[in-house]
Amino acid sequence: MRPCLTELRLSAFAGHWRAGFPLGPLTLFAGRSGSGKSTALRAYEALARLGAGAPLAEVFRDPVACVPAWAQPDVQRRRGFRIGCTADGPEGPVRLDVAVQVEPELRIVGERLTASGLVLLETALRDPGRRTVQAAWHTAGASPVTRAPLPDDRLGTALLPLRVAGKTDGQRRVLAAAEQTVVALRSVFACDPRPERMREPVLMGSGRLLPGCDNLADVLWRTRAECARRHAQLVAAVQAGCAGRVTDLLAEPAGEGTLRALLDRGDGTRTELGRLGDGELRYLALALVLLTGPGVLDVDAPGEVPDAIKVLTVLADGVDRSLDPGQRTELLRLAARMCARGHIRFVGAVSDAS
Repeated sequence: MRPCLTELRLSAFAGHWRAGFPLGPLTLFAGRSGSGKSTALRAYEALARLGAGAPLAEVFRDPVACVPAWAQPDVQRRRGFRIGCTADGPEGPVRLDVAVQVEPELRIVGERLTASGLVLLETALRDPGRRTVQAAWHTAGASPVTRAPLPDDRLGTALLPLRVAGKTDGQRRVLAAAEQTVVALRSVFACDPRPERMREPVLMGSGRLLPGCDNLADVLWRTRAECARRHAQLVAAVQAGCAGRVTDLLAEPAGEGTLRALLDRGDGTRTELGRLGDGELRYLALALVLLTGPGVLDVDAPGEVPDAIKVLTVLADGVDRSLDPGQRTELLRLAARMCARGHIRFVGAVSDAS
């Protein structure tokens, strides 16, 4: 069973209050502008980056914007937010909840990891003068718990594999739950194609797709030769979503170490991607993302995890932005087909619920 997130909880985050969202292989947040769709995706991405070991200040560049507007400071003038998730897998549902203090200074002040009603890890801020939290994790050995300080700017769950020895059944249960949660959180690719950046020739580079899809030509230069079957599927998807006949999608040198992407029309003519509309470019980029994997996307995949249990989660805000109804239908049909295979999950936001 592949570890994956099955619920996102925004207990108090920006405009959300006591909100819980179930997550499936293909999940779409729909609603009018200002309803919190992008906020939910931002919280998901933040949890993923914390699970990968990123420091708190790097994940939340503008933490004040994450604090609910109605949240009043306590007697010590502290304000913050709370987010969490549930990761399902071989260990069953494992809940992770995190409390972040934003004012007067940014720090994680509480974290709880639970499974089957048992608290496996719990942290709390005991001394505000120290840059640590007091952590206690389940041991079930000579003593029921083990206590130790952990840094207040990192997710404790992600640090447990480095701190827990795994000598008792209780410790091994903690390790299994923590690893399941971290694996479920990592391998997230937040994608928002920017057509204005996709029209210009790009420098030949690593061939790994950036979140804005700026270097799409560089990726096509690599993937067209690596997997003929996947490339044929991409061409078929592009044919369904772009105007006119399309027989191939390729990249060619444009001089001075740069590449440009083109559509082959099959009659001897080629159309530069720069001539396509915004909707066509966004459709093409999202189709490419769905048909590739962690080896092509610029994502920090867990290298120590076997490929058989890896899952890539694509986060896409404004999925239907600039797309016409036909393109939306084809793109979601492709997403559903890829998600049904089990190795990719798609979480997006749309303005049109239909």
